[in-house]
Amino acid sequence: MTTGAFPLSHRRRLPFPVTTERVLLGVGALFVIVITLGLILTRGRFEPGDLLSPAVWLGCALTGHLLLERRLPNRDPLLFPIAMFLSGWGLVVVDRLAPPFADRQTLWLVVSVGGMLAAALTPHSLRWLRSYRYTLLVIGLGLLVSTILLGRNPSGQEGAPELWLGIGSLYFQPSEALKIILVAFLASYLGEQYPALRAEGLDGLQRRWAISPRILGPVLLMWGLSVVILIWQRDLGTAILFFVVFLVLLYIASGYTPILLGGAILIVLAGIVAYSLFDVVQLRVDIWLNPWNEGEGRAYQIVQSLLAFAAGGPFGQGIGQGAPEFIPVVHSDFVFAAVAEEWGLVGVFSVIGLVAVVVMRGMRIGISQRGRPFHTLLAVGLSTVIGVQSLLIMGGVLKLVPLTGVTLPFLSYGGSSLLTNFIIVGLLLRLSAPEGT
Repeated sequence: MTTGAFPLSHRRRLPFPVTTERVLLGVGALFVIVITLGLILTRGRFEPGDLLSPAVWLGCALTGHLLLERRLPNRDPLLFPIAMFLSGWGLVVVDRLAPPFADRQTLWLVVSVGGMLAAALTPHSLRWLRSYRYTLLVIGLGLLVSTILLGRNPSGQEGAPELWLGIGSLYFQPSEALKIILVAFLASYLGEQYPALRAEGLDGLQRRWAISPRILGPVLLMWGLSVVILIWQRDLGTAILFFVVFLVLLYIASGYTPILLGGAILIVLAGIVAYSLFDVVQLRVDIWLNPWNEGEGRAYQIVQSLLAFAAGGPFGQGIGQGAPEFIPVVHSDFVFAAVAEEWGLVGVFSVIGLVAVVVMRGMRIGISQRGRPFHTLLAVGLSTVIGVQSLLIMGGVLKLVPLTGVTLPFLSYGGSSLLTNFIIVGLLLRLSAPEGT
């Protein structure tokens, strides 16, 4: 007998989701404690502050679980434990690679879990995203313009992309918030246009390459926004991410296959223009094609990353035993290389598998929302954000694609990124629970 044979009220009392989440959080807690102790032993000294991050992590995990159990008993049981597992791993990695930033990342974890719970437990959060889409879009674009005009770079390096807004020592990257805002706006807009887009998409397939303005217009508009981000901020990763997510949503809404080919052509055209105009893009493409000739110069970062992967082997050097600190900005953009060196292929495949599970669970949530276009597109869009961003940075540090400068979700240092990804998890949890939609 399947669970579908039971009334909804009976299914809500089933203990499986709660039990699964508890077990997985317990595994995550054991993992965080063990690797923290391993790092302490490697350093050869113990300070009370070394236990701050795992203690805060345990508090966040317990608080989040208890509140979700009470308010969203039918939520997806895997999303929150995986997010906490990866973020706990990230705390220890940041403490290992850049100790001065560990306390700050720990504070951001508290804020991020709070943001996730607000997104998951607020009764009308999904309705607000749909109803106030234009207001949110204006706010998001306003933040983008503010970054173009007033942007700063926390590193202070001359010529580095200025993608942050700062007040004193506190910095925030508006493009991270814009990811959620744009996905919500597109899901709402395309959800309302779904019947017309679907009809025109199928009709377009019958007429082959006759593209309707209803479909072509949004594609060109989003492509233009991505080009603006690329030109003014030289943020190749965010520009590609925005455009790819939009293509996926438009394709799902319309079913019009040529959208994907046309979008790929537009991405290539934008890349060619960026390569000819911007030194930073040209540098990333050049060192992607052949880094070994400049291993001591411009390609030093990617060469050291590849050496870290080679040094890790199947099981890694062990926490604190490798030398990933030779990679510049390893705690942020290249944290995946640090995992590869000290945890080996086991760690690499673990990260890939956990991110893949998050993406697949999000897609599954979208499929379960059939007949509700906004909810389906929102779940798919948010999952695509995490998936594409992960692929861009993992492929970049492995020299499979040019470096784009995005962070690895949950693992990399960066408060804006951590907060955004936890809010995404919160929205997916809300979508996964019958009582949350």
